[in-house]
Amino acid sequence: MSNILWKSLVIGPVFLGTTLVFGTSAIAAENQPTNLTGSNSTEIAAIGLNSTTLATDQAAIDFSTKSATELEKLAGAKSVEKLENSITSSKQAEVSAPIASPLQATNVAQAVPNPDRTLNQIMQYGSENSANRNAQGQVTSVSQLTDVDPTHWAFQALQSLVERYGCIEGYPDRTYRGNRALTRYEFAAGLNACLDRINELIAAAVADLPSKEDLATIRRLQEEFAAELATLRGRVDALEARTARLEAQQFSTTTKLRGEVIFAITDAFGGANTAGDGDDNNTVFQNRVRLEFQTSFSGRDLLHTRLAAGNAGPFSFPSGNRGLNGAALASETNAISTFEGTQQFNLGSTGNNDIVLDWLAYEFPLFGRSRGYVAAAGGIHSDYTPTVNPYFEDFDGGNGALSAFAQESPIYRIGGGAGAAVNLAFGGGGGILRPSSLTLGYLAGPGANVPTDKNGLLDGDYAALAQLNFNVSDVFGLALTYVHGYHNAGSAIFDLGGSGRNSFSGGVVGTALANFPGQVATNPLNRPLVTNSYGASAALRISKNFSISGYAAFTDAIIIGRGGADIWTWGGGLAFPNLGKEGNLLGLFAGVEPYLTDLNVPGGSDFEDDPPYHIEGFYKIQVTNNISVTPGVIWLMSPNQDNDNDDIFIGTLRTTFSF
Repeated sequence: MSNILWKSLVIGPVFLGTTLVFGTSAIAAENQPTNLTGSNSTEIAAIGLNSTTLATDQAAIDFSTKSATELEKLAGAKSVEKLENSITSSKQAEVSAPIASPLQATNVAQAVPNPDRTLNQIMQYGSENSANRNAQGQVTSVSQLTDVDPTHWAFQALQSLVERYGCIEGYPDRTYRGNRALTRYEFAAGLNACLDRINELIAAAVADLPSKEDLATIRRLQEEFAAELATLRGRVDALEARTARLEAQQFSTTTKLRGEVIFAITDAFGGANTAGDGDDNNTVFQNRVRLEFQTSFSGRDLLHTRLAAGNAGPFSFPSGNRGLNGAALASETNAISTFEGTQQFNLGSTGNNDIVLDWLAYEFPLFGRSRGYVAAAGGIHSDYTPTVNPYFEDFDGGNGALSAFAQESPIYRIGGGAGAAVNLAFGGGGGILRPSSLTLGYLAGPGANVPTDKNGLLDGDYAALAQLNFNVSDVFGLALTYVHGYHNAGSAIFDLGGSGRNSFSGGVVGTALANFPGQVATNPLNRPLVTNSYGASAALRISKNFSISGYAAFTDAIIIGRGGADIWTWGGGLAFPNLGKEGNLLGLFAGVEPYLTDLNVPGGSDFEDDPPYHIEGFYKIQVTNNISVTPGVIWLMSPNQDNDNDDIFIGTLRTTFSF
């Protein structure tokens, strides 16, 4: 019995241990999940337990701490607690820690989703701050931009080129303020300017040639903006084509208004004449207004239609001549009125500002540089032929010399009215003899429209002109002039046609004896005159700020059926343009107004032939482009060609408005 008990005690523990071993294995085998392999269990355990592996994965995919927190949420806090409890229980049961229990593996396997999906979620959470930026799409080329921002590389590259090569002048202070966005076409225009500038530098082979880096930058910019550059060049080509087409097509009918208004304060001062009469002139404020409509039908022609109004009548200078005795020009007091000192704005006076048509003419091209001229009313010779008196002559305007005598040679004051002329150009432009011309013209007097006897286009007063115009180099001009005139009895020789631009019937320059030589005889010769006048005018431009000009003329007057008379005139001036300011003009002019030097008629009268000197100085001040103020003085010595008459002084302040 004791023997059996001893054996039982020895075998019992062995049996019990065997039972426990096999029993535990059976339980483990019974509870093992069939859908998990050993490798999967190891990966899951690593995700659930191994924090070092988790940290390594975290760095590899670059997600934030927040992403790790989200991962814990995915696993679930309750599952984590169970995981910790299972680890504690396993240690108490003396199970190796690295081996995951079936319960732990099961819980983790149920909590963790598909690994690929989890990684995608981690990436999403880790980059949630940049999700919106990625949704807009990344701009990798300047060609995708609407505007070129100052921070973009292309903008900065162009700015560098601009500052280095000065290809864009920019603002008035010559700065390029590159702090505003540009449209792509604005940017392309600036780039094109830089391309042109760099091409110029390369063509000129200057020392400061573009560097290789700059050329590489330009090449890249050209590629980025190829479409815009091509569009700009296409637009320029199209614009040039349209411009050429417009130039080739007929010019549209166009009318322009040109206006001139003159305000003048003037007075004359002088002593007594040979008859003992004093000065009766007072200070006056006069005006003259001209509105000219210039109409072109082809772009090369011009129709002049001018309206005028004014109240600027000339001064009256009753001056005697000791030799007249009983001549017709002498009154009871032996005093006659001379036409010396007539000022330019006196021409065209309409009395009391009545509005009249004082010029109607048409000029047109003929062939080459030749031109034609037709005047229906108010035509004068200086309309169509050069007068060769620069700066003093402004063609009866208010910006040249004060007096009609200083404006142009009196030979151009013979006749005027309706008629026609041609200016035939000859001479080349490349040699010493510059483009020159031959001018032929015919103007009929105030009766050109009257069909009665001693009137009309061919039977009334007229003046026919022929002139050779030479231009030598760019500094010297010469004109040789011949004028043949016919003057009805009672008509002045230097009367400018006696109508239109000159509303008074007397002369506009010269002494009374020079204008009416037939009336000087003791027995008045009320007969018509034929005149042949010869003149020369020349101008020499020393520099752009100094010019010399002058003229001389001789008139052979024939008193039909009775005899003849000689009339002389000459003058010269110095012009200083732009003196003191651009547009200003200082003018000094001196000469002898037309005067009678010889009279050969039966019963002729003795007369004085003292030269009637005319000295004039004026200074035009160009206040603005459209306003000028001209103070000036005219000094007349030996008025009416008699030095016994006191000198006459005329002071004038002229203001001219041009528009």
